[in-house]
Amino acid sequence: MAVVGPARLCWLSIRRLPAPRRELVRSGDPDQPLPVVRVPRALQRRQELRQRRRQSSPQPALVRPGPLLLSARRPELNQPARLTLSRWESAPLASRGWKSRRARRDYFSIERAQHEAPALRKLAAARDTFADLGLEPRLLAALQQAAPDVVRPTTVQASTIPPLLRGRHVLCAAETGSGKTLSYFLPLLQRLLGRPNLDAGRVPAPRGLVLVPSRELAQQVRAVGQPLGSSLGLQVRELGGGHGLSRIMLQLSRRLPTDVLVATPGALWKALKWQLLSLDQLSFLVLDEADTLLDESFLELVEFILGKSHIAESTADLEDAFNPKAQLVLVGATFPEGVSQLLNKVASPDSLTTITSSKLHCIMPHVRQTFMRLKGVEKVTELVQLLKQRDKGPSGSVLVFCNSSSTVNWLGYILDDHKIQHLRLQGQMPASMRAGIFQGFQKGSQNILLCTDIASRGLDSTRVDLVVNYDFPLTLQDYIHRAGRVGRVGSEIPGTVVSFVTHPWDVSLVQKIELAARRRRSLPGLSSSVSEPLPQRTIVQPSSV
Repeated sequence: MAVVGPARLCWLSIRRLPAPRRELVRSGDPDQPLPVVRVPRALQRRQELRQRRRQSSPQPALVRPGPLLLSARRPELNQPARLTLSRWESAPLASRGWKSRRARRDYFSIERAQHEAPALRKLAAARDTFADLGLEPRLLAALQQAAPDVVRPTTVQASTIPPLLRGRHVLCAAETGSGKTLSYFLPLLQRLLGRPNLDAGRVPAPRGLVLVPSRELAQQVRAVGQPLGSSLGLQVRELGGGHGLSRIMLQLSRRLPTDVLVATPGALWKALKWQLLSLDQLSFLVLDEADTLLDESFLELVEFILGKSHIAESTADLEDAFNPKAQLVLVGATFPEGVSQLLNKVASPDSLTTITSSKLHCIMPHVRQTFMRLKGVEKVTELVQLLKQRDKGPSGSVLVFCNSSSTVNWLGYILDDHKIQHLRLQGQMPASMRAGIFQGFQKGSQNILLCTDIASRGLDSTRVDLVVNYDFPLTLQDYIHRAGRVGRVGSEIPGTVVSFVTHPWDVSLVQKIELAARRRRSLPGLSSSVSEPLPQRTIVQPSSV
């Protein structure tokens, strides 16, 4: 066995050292201590790479003192109200990474940018009154008697009423809660006042027809029109479905005078099919919530009804009182892409005077909207805690939206167990149970309503100050309608929307909403041929009507 001497051992130790240390021993001072490597070179390279990526990524907006447009749990993702991002400028999203489970309990809010609704924003500077719009004194007196709180027209009403009084076909696309019902009802009643009632047939023949997608909305529209009509000697009646043909026959067999009929497509289709009703005397036809009525679920029924109506082709067709033709009005809060092709089945686009609001398809600037990333099992606890906190003080009403009727029923049992009083409204209920539920909620019989999207379209909810999306809506269009239940014209309570975000497809919609809010632009996929806003008091002149 060979013996290794001290010099040999020293040389072997030097060879095992890293290259920098070996070089130092060969050329440097033997008495100088060797440097200690505390961070491995591989880790240093990774840190340098991360630093370069961080510098190249978009920097978050610096938060300065002042109001915020968007506030997040992580303050570095806040966006000041004074900051506006361009269309192509990338934005650091607070919802980025929400598809990972690690993001649970994260949240952000789109803050309230103004206090009043957009429909009332410019009323302080405007001088228009209902009399300036061309309404007759007796109609103004009826309006004052039926709705004494309505003193001045909203911006939508000021733009819509004059062309309707001139006999134009009108498409009115404006945000929810902007006063669209009075926009068409007042001109409708004034047109009927100057025309004789020629109904002498064996079946009722209304002179005005308002078509709506749900029984609840039919009840509401009739409640708006009936006080106005009674003061003018005109009868406004309702024809709702869900009761079967025998109930429709009973309603129409009474031969009560009907000047304006508010109906749902299914009930009206049955009445026309069995020749219980005639549309030969029609002078005014309104499709309220037109985007819903032109959807696949109603389109076939609506086409049948339009085939039984005589739509005027020009303004001159409306002048013959003894051979009436119908003036057409399309009203809605959302007109997504693809609606233009459906409108061609109703009327020629060139014959429509298109009126849109500046905030169409935009996030409402006067409503605070909060998004919470939760696991599915956490939603019930969060909702119960939220509702119990509201019980401790005076507050407005709450709408809790679910995506299915079964979820409404199941969640109702949970609230019953927690002694939280509420009402439920969903489409699978029998008509006898649904009747009056929303009206009772509007009058304050209960402050909490569990519902499906049946309560999101057109229904007036000025008492509601909180909307909870227990299930996040399936489309951006549905989100706009749900959020539109708060912050309406006539509401004295500031509105808030709270949304529970659970699934990856929910996160995708939330990111689109957040990006649109940061850039102050309309929501993607909802821009259509009616998306270009008109000047405040300028009306597009149509080619023929």
